[in-house]
Amino acid sequence: MGDPETETPDRTRDDHPRLIDPARFHVPPILDETWDYLRLDYTGIAVGSLFFCWSLTPSLLPRDWLFQGLIGGINAAIGYTLGTIIGWAVSRWLLRGRSWWPLPRPWNGALRVFVVLTSVLVSLVMLVYGAGWQREIARLMNMDETTTFAYIRTIAMSMLVAATIVAAYRVLREIARWIAGRLIRFAHLSMRTSLTIGVSVVVIVLVALVNGVLVRGTYSAVNNAFSLENEGTSEGVLQPTSPLRSGSDESFAAWDTLGLQGRNFVSRGLDAQELQASSGRPAAEPIRVYAGLDTAEDPDERMDVVIRELERTGAFTRSVLVVIPTTGTGWVNPTAAQAIELVHNGDSALVASQYSYLPSWISFVADRQKAIDAGKRLVDAVHARWLQEPEETRPKLLVYGESLGTQAGEGAFDSLEDIRRTVDGVLWVGPPNANQLWSSLVARRDPGTLEVDPVYAGGLVVRFANDREDIDDTTREWLSPRVLYIQHASDPVVWWTTDLLFERPDWLQEPPGSDRTPSMKWFPFVTFWQVSADLANAAGVPDGHGHNYGTLVLDGWVAIAQPEGWTPQDTERARATLEDYRHNSGPEK
Repeated sequence: MGDPETETPDRTRDDHPRLIDPARFHVPPILDETWDYLRLDYTGIAVGSLFFCWSLTPSLLPRDWLFQGLIGGINAAIGYTLGTIIGWAVSRWLLRGRSWWPLPRPWNGALRVFVVLTSVLVSLVMLVYGAGWQREIARLMNMDETTTFAYIRTIAMSMLVAATIVAAYRVLREIARWIAGRLIRFAHLSMRTSLTIGVSVVVIVLVALVNGVLVRGTYSAVNNAFSLENEGTSEGVLQPTSPLRSGSDESFAAWDTLGLQGRNFVSRGLDAQELQASSGRPAAEPIRVYAGLDTAEDPDERMDVVIRELERTGAFTRSVLVVIPTTGTGWVNPTAAQAIELVHNGDSALVASQYSYLPSWISFVADRQKAIDAGKRLVDAVHARWLQEPEETRPKLLVYGESLGTQAGEGAFDSLEDIRRTVDGVLWVGPPNANQLWSSLVARRDPGTLEVDPVYAGGLVVRFANDREDIDDTTREWLSPRVLYIQHASDPVVWWTTDLLFERPDWLQEPPGSDRTPSMKWFPFVTFWQVSADLANAAGVPDGHGHNYGTLVLDGWVAIAQPEGWTPQDTERARATLEDYRHNSGPEK
């Protein structure tokens, strides 16, 4: 008998033929050639698949396979880039000079196959879990649930997106190398200097193209496209006959100058007869004033038209005057407008003005300062004219804003104290995370309170609410004038910020809100792109979730306007009218 120690390895291989000896392992030539052609990095593949798996974890809103594929591809490309950098650094600084590095070709081939197969298998398993997480969020929001089979399509979309991003990077890298080669050949510069110049040239040209051609060209094209849409009129929208509406024959703001959203605003809503049928009491005919971009040549002239319209319609004799800084296109939430008119039984005047052709999400990126300036201009103009009325007879002056309109509204004030000195109440719904006043109040919230449900100074002046119970809280004193922010725990507009790239926010370390899944976690880079994808569907979810606030604005108005003699029964009666109005008037946007 031979030495047992020398026989053990042979016996092990004979008894367990399934174990692969890398020394005997040969990658098929076609796979080897494909790998060399694609120049893939297996550290990049491993880290890229990790980032892809992270991207499958749940976020604020349900994502279909297409959006998930887009986000998965972006994150996989980021992970692949980080992986290649890590692999290069380890190879250069830790493994360089080792006798066994680089690995022999059989070992290297086996490692490639192992990394690729493992990455694919783990990704498929995570897709199954991802589909389950999406169904979990859908159940929270009473939405249709996806199937696991349908969700697996994500992997193909993600591979396409990731490959496109990596290919674009490689093209730019080759251009930089080509420039460096020319410099070495003709200018006799060193390799390091030439590569630095080549990369710098590519970066400068790319930034110039993006800022000067892509961004400006896209902005111009989109602006022109939406300006054409602005000239249209929605189906069923007719010029108002009431002189108390802008766009009527008596108005200083001509009907054809109001724009698409302006025409929607002045032509819709319940009239005095319908309000009386709802309340059971005699109602006034509501006043709605609006100026479109085409109403006057410049912003100051538009404000002159707005003031003349308020004077013409008798707006300063009403019980309440509501200033509404709008979203990008000049849109005013019809539910919010109708809600305050129900609360005051028509004894109200609403005023708004358009400042852009662009939708809110584009205005947020390209026209944010324009929104702030427009909001300040509108509030200042109306407030200055309102001050000329006798204090004992002038109406309550309220401010309303939703989404980008809250940023426009905040721009009119320097501080919370300035708000209380200027107006009689503020209702802001779905504020973007970039709002300066909102951000400062949340950052200075009372110790022990949550970012998702903050309390500032005991709720004495300004409050934050997720639902009706928060708004109707009577256990704490609430001074007038009141400021109320309504925000959902699942609203990506409220929680999206570039800080998500590198920093875990407080709201993802706290217990989740009422409609956010506890399965949501923070991952660097990944969470930012997940919430970015949620923005695209922010309003496409049922009432009470995401950026869809439904009739909750009615409860907000009751709290801010504090109508005399109003009861909970009045709120539910008005809510029923609102629900019927929303059902019959069609989509809000």
